[in-house]
Amino acid sequence: MIASSFEYFAPTSVDEALALLSEHGDDAKILAGGHSLIPAMKLRLAEPAVLIDIQRVEGLKGVSESDGTLVIGALTTHHELESSNLVNQKVPILAQTAGEIGDVQVRNKGTIGGSLSHADPAADWPATILALDADLKIVGSGGERVIKATDFFEELYTTALEADEILTEVHVAVPAENTTGSYLKLHQVASGFALTGVAVVLTKSGDICENIAVGITGVSDVPYRASEVESALAGRALTADNIAAAAEKAADGVDILEDIHASEAYRSNLAKVYTRRAIEGAAS
Repeated sequence: MIASSFEYFAPTSVDEALALLSEHGDDAKILAGGHSLIPAMKLRLAEPAVLIDIQRVEGLKGVSESDGTLVIGALTTHHELESSNLVNQKVPILAQTAGEIGDVQVRNKGTIGGSLSHADPAADWPATILALDADLKIVGSGGERVIKATDFFEELYTTALEADEILTEVHVAVPAENTTGSYLKLHQVASGFALTGVAVVLTKSGDICENIAVGITGVSDVPYRASEVESALAGRALTADNIAAAAEKAADGVDILEDIHASEAYRSNLAKVYTRRAIEGAAS
């Protein structure tokens, strides 16, 4: 199908983009990589009257390190994160996650900020960003603010972003040396989205789990931290039995999605299986 008609703007600064958002309000949509919004527009699931393409905005791309924190520009592509030496050295689970997204074309064009802002319930980034307890820098007409990843995702395709705000940076603290991570997913064959995706960030001392964070996507209409899993394993030995018992809690208290791709029971089981495998991967 063909998208409905719209006005197109290509600002070159954040201030210019914010001015356009303020002027056009709810009629406007931000366009980053376009791999989520454009297909929705072609299917007439989204019909913005105004597109604000921020690809030309300076300062929103790239990865740097400042005071033990990786600063990731919102327009940094999945491929750039997958291939970044800095990312692979400091927070390799980010590169691992990026490599699991879509196909080569998607990874070369899609952006981390666009993915997070779109908040697709089957997207990969939310699980890892939640497990890393990232901070998201947001700029709007009222100034700047920082939102924790755990407070960012609110409902289906809905985030804490206001209509006049833009996500500009993702901040990830570089984990301690005894911290490892793992991201595993079951791909939906046609799209590559996650029927279930589990990110684990694990800090251990010997065979003891000192701390663990588990982010899960694809299971509910909102990505979430599996707090019951974390509580069950923190402070305990990383034995096969303990890991398996903790993973059984991966879908506790969650409203599980059911659609043409997977039943509620199947997704619930996937959450448990992939949580166990992701924890085992991080622990090893």
